[in-house]
Amino acid sequence: MSDLLVRDVFTAYDRADVLSGVSLDARAGQITCILGANGAGKSTLIRSILGLTPPRAGSIRFGDEELVGLPTHEIVARGIACIPEGRKVFPRMSVWENLSAGAYQTSGRKLARERMESVFEVFPRLRERKDQLAGTMSGGEQAMLSIGRGLMAQPKLLIIDEPSLGLSPLFVKENFNVIRHLNERGISVLLVEQNVKQTLAIAHRGYVLSQGRVAAEGSAQALRDNAEVQRAYFG
Repeated sequence: MSDLLVRDVFTAYDRADVLSGVSLDARAGQITCILGANGAGKSTLIRSILGLTPPRAGSIRFGDEELVGLPTHEIVARGIACIPEGRKVFPRMSVWENLSAGAYQTSGRKLARERMESVFEVFPRLRERKDQLAGTMSGGEQAMLSIGRGLMAQPKLLIIDEPSLGLSPLFVKENFNVIRHLNERGISVLLVEQNVKQTLAIAHRGYVLSQGRVAAEGSAQALRDNAEVQRAYFG
């Protein structure tokens, strides 16, 4: 298992810094959450970690390796998978085909089948719908499929971006229960969310981003109990 260590990261678009000296730790075996309003820099942080928008300064290490400067496919190959905001399944492909796409770096059909069986254990509903076109599924089912596709890479660290976005309260609760379950199975999670209550209920540690900087950090309990943080960032 590997820690993700972000140190003094500056990331810019068109010379304007969006992240200004961000540092955080996502410890192996834990759920670490990144909280903040729209425009706080959460998505830019994800893009920086994945090498999609490389930092102009700073360090991002996963285990013993520096990620800054590596292409995205090599970062993914080191055991980091991302579930993007809005789910983004392939609507004209079946559930089976979507999951198979998540195993594109896996060598051997036998291993891919084993991983798919593991995904079906987590999401029995996907097994029932394995031949169904993803675009005809409900939002909650597409959320399951998106997470399942990420699990096909057998990641050490799973980055999940806004999993509650656009879902009914019932599916939000179900999704967060799944994230907790995945962590209990040994997968480290970096959870990027605006749903503060649900997120802090399952996270071990959290960071609050505001205008591209870390405005607060601490255990989930400490953030829940911090009246100033609650008032300033979450109303």
